[in-house]
Amino acid sequence: MVKERKFYDLLDVPVDASESDLKKAYRKKALRLHPDKGGDPELFKEVTHAYEVLSDPQKREIYDARGEAGLSESGGMGGMDPQDLFSQLFGGGGFFGGGGGGGRSNAQRRSKDLVHRVHVSLEDLYKGKTTKLALTRNVICTKCDGKGGKEGAIRSCHVCHGRGVKVTLRQMGPMIQQLQSPCDECAGTGEIINHKDKCKACNARKVISEKKMLEVHIDKGMKGGQTIQFTGESDQAPGIPPGDVIIVIEEKPHERFKRNENDLVTEVEIDLLTALGGGQFAIKHLDDRVLLVSIAPGEVIKHDDFKVIYGQGMPSQRHHDFGDLYVRFTIAWPEHIPVENIPLLESALPPRRPIEKFPSNIIIDEVSLDNVDPRQRDRAQRDEQMEEDEGEPRVQCANQ
Repeated sequence: MVKERKFYDLLDVPVDASESDLKKAYRKKALRLHPDKGGDPELFKEVTHAYEVLSDPQKREIYDARGEAGLSESGGMGGMDPQDLFSQLFGGGGFFGGGGGGGRSNAQRRSKDLVHRVHVSLEDLYKGKTTKLALTRNVICTKCDGKGGKEGAIRSCHVCHGRGVKVTLRQMGPMIQQLQSPCDECAGTGEIINHKDKCKACNARKVISEKKMLEVHIDKGMKGGQTIQFTGESDQAPGIPPGDVIIVIEEKPHERFKRNENDLVTEVEIDLLTALGGGQFAIKHLDDRVLLVSIAPGEVIKHDDFKVIYGQGMPSQRHHDFGDLYVRFTIAWPEHIPVENIPLLESALPPRRPIEKFPSNIIIDEVSLDNVDPRQRDRAQRDEQMEEDEGEPRVQCANQ
């Protein structure tokens, strides 16, 4: 449910339109309304502003909840020039012969974000951890204050006239498209500096490399895929603010535990006596504690049984409570049992199942079991798998 539909109606899209749907709708409307094609300039601006808001997830959330008034209160009404947004989407200074852009786009408001992936153990996600991350980034050269050379030695490129791009025209049916590419003469900077006047520290690059050490705090209960953001710590460049450094948490697989949100799952092998007669077993937890788990005498644990220990899972980031620990049991059977102990088993266990009664005309042969040769077992398993595959229905192609 949205408070206002005006921006959606301007683009002729439903309120649940995807990012791809929004872009398609804007391209279609912007081409029709562009002033270079005789469209309505004011309506073109309104459609462009609507797309700018709805294509930004944060602005769209505010607009859906509180409308245009909410955008004004949050400072989200400002935006790029409609021509710049149009040029950004269509890859040129203008799409029609009139040339709508006429210069370098201001769409890039800051430098690119730097993304680093940090592989973290389940133990560290359980207990929390502070680690240091070393990165190399570009910073403004202090020798020339980001100018690239001596004061007054920098002049505008005569090839691109300081725009940093060269424009080529391409005929597309009845339309002429303007395409922009970096200027070869000035390497896209729009400026020319004589070699003798270049800054010796940065060689006219305006930036130099710097090693930066970031302290990364991994909170208890964080999950793989979550991010930690360092605002303004990305590459610096003259004239634009730096982007962010974004740390992406990658959760390492664990040898004893599997994680499901805030729950943990582990597999425990117990001996047959403990499974039948009760006893205790230990689980070493992620914070170096040991959980001593008791099985009550008389409670029978079966192979593949699933039990739970409440409150011993992963910590929750928000509420400081814990998930649960699930235990899957496997039973270690003894290799052999002394014959003299069998009467004790017969007295403790339920009686054997009686053999089925057969008619008198059925011939009964008594046989014994032998161990299977490993090669025979592998061959038998392959044959069984082939029979299962042959039993599956086959899909055939039919000519339409």
